[in-house]
Amino acid sequence: MNFIGLESSQKLRGGFYTDPVIASFLTRWIKIGNPTSILEPSCGDGIFLQMIEQQGIPGLKQVTAFEIEHDEAEKARKRTHLPVRVLDRDFLRWFLFKAQDEDRFDAVIGNPPFIRYQYLPEEQQLLSEKIFAQLGLPFTKHTNAWVPFVLASIRLLNPGGRIAMVIPSEIFHIPHAASLRRYLATQCSRILLFDPQEIWFNDTLQGTVLLLAEKKREVSGKSKGVAVIPISDRQALSENPERQFQRAVYANGVIIEGKWMPIFLTSHERELLAQLRISPNVKCFSEVASVDVGIVTGANKFFLVPDKTVEEFALQQWVHPMFGRSNHVEGLVFTTDDHQANKSVGLPSNFLWFQEENIENLPSNVRRYLEVGLNQQLQKRFKCRTRRCWYKVPSVYSAPIAMLKRAHNYPRLVLNRADAYTTDTAYRIKPINIRSSALVVGFVNSLTCLTAELEGRHYGGGVLELVPSEIERLLVPKIDDSTADLNSADHRFRKMKDDLAFLREQDSHVLGKIGLTKKEQIILHDACVRLRNRRHRTPSSEKVLNEE
Repeated sequence: MNFIGLESSQKLRGGFYTDPVIASFLTRWIKIGNPTSILEPSCGDGIFLQMIEQQGIPGLKQVTAFEIEHDEAEKARKRTHLPVRVLDRDFLRWFLFKAQDEDRFDAVIGNPPFIRYQYLPEEQQLLSEKIFAQLGLPFTKHTNAWVPFVLASIRLLNPGGRIAMVIPSEIFHIPHAASLRRYLATQCSRILLFDPQEIWFNDTLQGTVLLLAEKKREVSGKSKGVAVIPISDRQALSENPERQFQRAVYANGVIIEGKWMPIFLTSHERELLAQLRISPNVKCFSEVASVDVGIVTGANKFFLVPDKTVEEFALQQWVHPMFGRSNHVEGLVFTTDDHQANKSVGLPSNFLWFQEENIENLPSNVRRYLEVGLNQQLQKRFKCRTRRCWYKVPSVYSAPIAMLKRAHNYPRLVLNRADAYTTDTAYRIKPINIRSSALVVGFVNSLTCLTAELEGRHYGGGVLELVPSEIERLLVPKIDDSTADLNSADHRFRKMKDDLAFLREQDSHVLGKIGLTKKEQIILHDACVRLRNRRHRTPSSEKVLNEE
């Protein structure tokens, strides 16, 4: 996680402006609803206002726009001759304290700010929390500014009104958007998401989607659900958005309960997954292993050091083998040879564990090293200052298996033969009624990898991340492989040049053992690869006409 001081001013205020092609597409769609009133809750320099004017919406009487940055609000006012009022104030505050019953709109359009909760000023944090409370929705401090913006916008829509917005693709999977997903599903008759296969806002490394939703005319009305249309490039936005909205295939019911990732699967893929969930040969991860976070040092660069530091301060008595990154672990097994190899190339693979609480009882060389930490103000860091002794790391133990928190291609388990410790960038895994070797070998397969894509979350750069509750829901084939099988798989993994070829080999071995046919293995593999490719989306090569 970055600290606020390391982020750009653009990122801190969520100022990633919209390409006119995108703005025009969204405006064409809301125009179909013949709105007399339009809301733009974060108008920036006014690109959507310009598009509304260019579209020439008959019967439009009023446009209300908000922009908290005074200079940008002034640009927006000068960009259009519409009957528009641009208010240079906080939209969230206006919604909570100024909006009247008559402040309802036929359409909402825009690109709400993408700002992490911890980067928001305290006042906006409180406003965000109040919006969730007013709507009776669960709140989490992991939320992002765009979520309360969309929630408030839906609340301000008239029955039958339309909302068209650019939002992060994390809407499908991130836990902090769960309340929004539920609110959309209960308030809207149809929800369509256009899913670009490229990153359109290159500076963010953040995938985006185009949200088109129509509010129910009656609260008790039924919803058709959620649909997704993948689009390869901006050329697809030249098509008629209304025709796509009407013709899309919407999913409802259990498919959109919780995360919306199952929408990306075909009906055949979903049926096969449902069958495997009740198979006696397939278990939830929580049935075969426990998951615990790795060691939380509070300052990994201080407590996890290379040999050079150990030698400089003569700390050999206090070091223990440790790993926590993918470049520390090349295979499916971590051995003492791997640890020595890491040390030989200067990787920080030595964990410093000081257990003496009375600093005066420690040798002078250790006190000298601790002084380095004090000079770095480590004792004031949250995890360190909450300890009775800032340098005494708690909960230090190793586990027979480790799992890295993040993965680029697919997650894997690592048998910990070196009895090494792991940082909080890895999880400590203890098998339940299954041999460690069998669990590690059986974990790499397209079924488990597919459920990881469905259950996990991803951020900029396309890295997959899983937290313990998500790991516990993964589907794992239960096989009875031996140590020899693991050694063979470990050797092949280290030598592989094509990770998907290795995955197919694993499918034949692991999924074949539990009775899946070749056709079923291919179905799971193709679904897994499709979701992974989506996660790995790359920046667009097309020129963006209107980014800051």
